[in-house]
Amino acid sequence: MTLLCSVDTSRSGRAYLNDEIPRQRMERINGQNAAASRSEEKSNIMTRMRADLILLLVAFIWGTSFIAQKHANETMGPISFVGVRFLLSWIGVAPLAFHEYNKKDRSRMNKWDFGLAGLIGLCLFVGASLQQTGLVTTTATNGGFLTALYVIFVPLIVWTITGTRPRLAVLIACIVSITGAWLLTEKGQIQQWTSGDTLVFIADIAWAAAISLIPIFQSRVNRPFFLAFAQYGVAAVLGLIAGVGLEPLSKEGLALALPSILYAGFCSGGIAYTLQIFAQKYTPPAEAALIMSLESVFAALSGAVLLSERLTGLAVLGCALILLGVILVEAGPAMQSIRLLNYWRNPR
Repeated sequence: MTLLCSVDTSRSGRAYLNDEIPRQRMERINGQNAAASRSEEKSNIMTRMRADLILLLVAFIWGTSFIAQKHANETMGPISFVGVRFLLSWIGVAPLAFHEYNKKDRSRMNKWDFGLAGLIGLCLFVGASLQQTGLVTTTATNGGFLTALYVIFVPLIVWTITGTRPRLAVLIACIVSITGAWLLTEKGQIQQWTSGDTLVFIADIAWAAAISLIPIFQSRVNRPFFLAFAQYGVAAVLGLIAGVGLEPLSKEGLALALPSILYAGFCSGGIAYTLQIFAQKYTPPAEAALIMSLESVFAALSGAVLLSERLTGLAVLGCALILLGVILVEAGPAMQSIRLLNYWRNPR
């Protein structure tokens, strides 16, 4: 009897151990998975925050380049300027695109990917050319307001292409930002409509299309430097062909516009547009457009600092409203990050 009890106890002990060990392993694996999930969520939030800060830098560079663009129109044709500036952007990003191509784990591309990259480049050329040409005849008052209108078109284009409806916070933020841009005009009034205003308005549609299409390309292939290389190449080739065929071009004009060309080519083009591509992998198009609309604020501030232009009380209020629009659209990610921080500190 003693022997049998001993044997039975031993068997039940082994059975207990056989059940307990897998249970402990599963609990350990589940704990590791939960920790990995929290780490991934933290990484995603931090990546979104970094992307938004990058877009803020992009808006700053674009805003300060507005002075360079206006100066270039005084010495050379607008389309020629677009071709030359993006030629410099293309040269600047070429080594990075070549390095990306030589990676063994690079994403493979098909004809549709090449076509989409070309379409984004076409949008860049159309937007830049129409805006630059419009700046010749439109007033700074009208141009400053019209340039900010692309924040309205981006959610609509994304909705049309993907079927994704914009969040209510995004729509409210768009209205607030457009109101702020209106106040940046002279006494909150738009002056007489000109052909240049029409060109700047159409340019907004092209900008919005490019902003909406970039994430689609990013979701298909992870080749950001190729996309930058391709769009600069398309804009440069079309700009140079159209500029040479339609506008007078002289060495003297190029020499006088050289500082503007260098800043717009390497900083506004090679750096800012490339950073935009990287950031839009993590920031949705509508939110990205609102952050980049701060370009008009930085343009007003740079005009006040570099050109001694006076900011009126309404203009300051307009800057504040545009900033409020960005804060409204960033409230969602910020609240999510706060909830995640509390979850990391007190995981359940």
